[in-house]
Parts: sequence; C-alpha cells; structure tokens
Amino acid sequence: MAIPKISLDDYTPGEMAKRVEVTSIRKAKLGFLSLIMLAILAGSFIALGAEFCTIVIFDSTLSVGLTKLLGGLAFSLGLILVIIAGAELFTGNNLIMMGFGSGVVTYKQLLKNWGVSYLGNFIGSIFIVGLMYFSNQWMIKDYLLGAKAVLIAADKVNLTFTEAFVRGILCNLLVCLAVWLCFSARTVVGKVSAIIFPITAFVASGFEHSIANMYFIPMGIILKGNSNVMNKVLEVAPDANLSRLNITGLLGNLLPVTLGNIVGGAVLVAAIYWLIIVLPKRRKRR
Repeated sequence: MAIPKISLDDYTPGEMAKRVEVTSIRKAKLGFLSLIMLAILAGSFIALGAEFCTIVIFDSTLSVGLTKLLGGLAFSLGLILVIIAGAELFTGNNLIMMGFGSGVVTYKQLLKNWGVSYLGNFIGSIFIVGLMYFSNQWMIKDYLLGAKAVLIAADKVNLTFTEAFVRGILCNLLVCLAVWLCFSARTVVGKVSAIIFPITAFVASGFEHSIANMYFIPMGIILKGNSNVMNKVLEVAPDANLSRLNITGLLGNLLPVTLGNIVGGAVLVAAIYWLIIVLPKRRKRR
C-alpha cells in the first residue's frame, strides 16, 4: 500500500494558481441563497474590522503613523474572519478573474458572483451599522468615539473622483495580494500571517475599500444626526466639511472606489498573475 506524500512546505505560485482556479469554480457554482448568505457574513466581518479599527484609534495620542499602523492591525480582523471562517467578499473575489481567464468560469458566473456578493456585503455592513448604533458604543468618552466615526466618514466622502479611484486601486491591489498569499498557506497561522501585513499597509496608507466604506460612511451619516456627537465634532474639528456626508456622498464614494477595487484586484493581481503563470503553461501544452 502506497503511503501518501505529506508536504509541510507552502504551495508554489504555480500550485497557488491551480488552487485559485479550483476555488473560482466552486464560487461560480454557488447557489443564490448560499452566495448571498456568505456575502452578508463577509460584509458583517469587514464591518466588525472597521469598528475595531475605529475604537482602537479614536483617542490615540501617538504619532499619525503609529496610530494608523494600530488601526490597520485591528482592521485585519475583517479579512481574517472572511478567509478562515469562510465568506464571499466582493473585493477578494476579484481573483475569480483568473478562473475566467482560464475558461473555467464564464463571464455570467463572474458577474453573478461579483454582483450578488457586492449586494450581500452591503446588507451585512448595514446590519452591523445598526447593531453598533443601538449598542450606544459611540457615546464612549463623552461622544468622542462617535465624533471620530463622523470625521472618518467625512474624509472619505470629500475625496475627489480621481483620489477615490486611485486609492481604490491601491487598496484592492493589497487586499487581493493578501488573498493570493493565503493560497500559499497550509495552516491557519500561515493564512493569518499572510493577511496582516498587506491589510495593515492599505489601512495605514489611507487607501479605499468599497466594502469597508459601506460601514464607515453610513455610520458617519447616522451619527451626524445626533446633536451630542455633532457638538463633539465641532469641538475637536471645527473646520470639518460635513456637507457631503449623506446618501449622495456615499454613492459618490462607492462608485469610484468600487471601480478602482476592480482594477486593483481583477487586473493588477488576477490578470497579471494569470499572464505570468497560467498563460505560458497553456501555450506549452499547445
């Protein structure tokens, strides 16, 4: 009887590409109910990471760089939950483009996964916004936490289209690299290690993640309507521009950020690695 070979080494890039294709097929074949429920979970997980990030940094007296570093480490919770627990995250699923390139996923399956996961992510994010609002956590430290949430949201809706688009590209470049690196890992520890640095880098750098913004901006919009929170905002940042902190501002942010996320993930990671790793092998077979 042959003894199965057990390898403790991480997967090579070639093996990672094959694993992405297998995963792409599985994701493409998910039924609507499974896909939407897993997407709602993913939106909730990313929102929890965003909430964790906010409470870690809201009253920091450290330098700007170190504060953002801590916020990035906290935000990593979101993608860790998505990858380890299992969920359908729109931004990470941009890697399905590799399966599309190899012909194992159709464009209809690709668009279905992206569309349903995006919708489910939004539902999950808004669900956590509601829970966090009714938790009254934003009242911490005389409404300073709530004020910080408003200011984070205001910064995002005041970005120009170009700024939001480019920051979206850079964000999902790092997010999809984190997911790509996870395909090299055989253990939970290896996957967590692969996630932390890219995610911390994108948050600390101020890049834009469409699904995270589905939590950050609605939370800011809701808290903007609270007089106690607004009094604290005027106290800590009297010159803050809150005029665009509304539904129009939310949509104005999500459009360029989402487009940028697709370019960063589907093109700069998935398509590039497909061209480097998969295409040459397909040509050799011919």
